Amino acid sequence: MRHAVAEEAKPSTGACQTLARLELFFGAGSSQKPVSHTAFARFLAREVTPRFPQGLSLFEGTGQWRDSKGRSSQEASRLLLIFYVPDTESNEKIEAIRQAYKRRFHQQSVLRADGTSCVSF
Repeated sequence: MRHAVAEEAKPSTGACQTLARLELFFGAGSSQKPVSHTAFARFLAREVTPRFPQGLSLFEGTGQWRDSKGRSSQEASRLLLIFYVPDTESNEKIEAIRQAYKRRFHQQSVLRADGTSCVSF
């Protein structure tokens, strides 16, 4: 296996911009059937991209949690990371995405984590 050699990290010469940071965690399991890559890509194109067209990052992995009865569960999951300039409609856009996913894929919840980050390009 070949390994890439990372270049030494260099500090950014540009000033950073403070942006809102949104992380949405989507479970990919379902009581009906797992959420396929194709179904999620369609959801992304219809529900997320029109609301946050500036860009996003998608990560896939495994999520784990404990339910209300104390049982631990695992399922495939997707993490969506979006940096954006907050405006008066941002929260409504985010909540519409969460509700659409829960409804479409029969999920109990979509975890939301908010923060701010200093970003430079």
